[in-house]
Amino acid sequence: MRVVVQEAPFDLGAEADAFAKGQSRSGAIVTFTGVVRDVAGGLDAMEIEHYPGMTEAALTDIASEATTRWSLEDTLVIHRHGRLAPGEMIMMVATAAPHRKDAFEAAEYLMDYLKSRAPFWKREIVAGTPRWVDAKDADEDALRRW
Repeated sequence: MRVVVQEAPFDLGAEADAFAKGQSRSGAIVTFTGVVRDVAGGLDAMEIEHYPGMTEAALTDIASEATTRWSLEDTLVIHRHGRLAPGEMIMMVATAAPHRKDAFEAAEYLMDYLKSRAPFWKREIVAGTPRWVDAKDADEDALRRW
């Protein structure tokens, strides 16, 4: 299991390839990458803040829970912080399991957790004006099913 919180961009292909190597006991590997999106148009950037140490501990706890709950062979969580432009990758999760159902469910669980409970604070900058991103009911509903 590997959990990384970093400011620098990551290489999706290299990370996925490195994760897949050595997964000889897994029949399924699932990856997901979150990207900064400009839904309404005009987004200059997204700023993501976190508390070092606390964030890594929280992500490690949830990755450990997913690994145990779905009997995963391996788990990867990468999440960026700092200023990101539209189209940049924010995060990546990867799960490896003997069966695809477990790999998919665990990845989805991790994504739902990262979206609604991980200790990150997001601010969108539109036309030079910052505003905090509020929690969404749909994200809470997605997490409740687990």
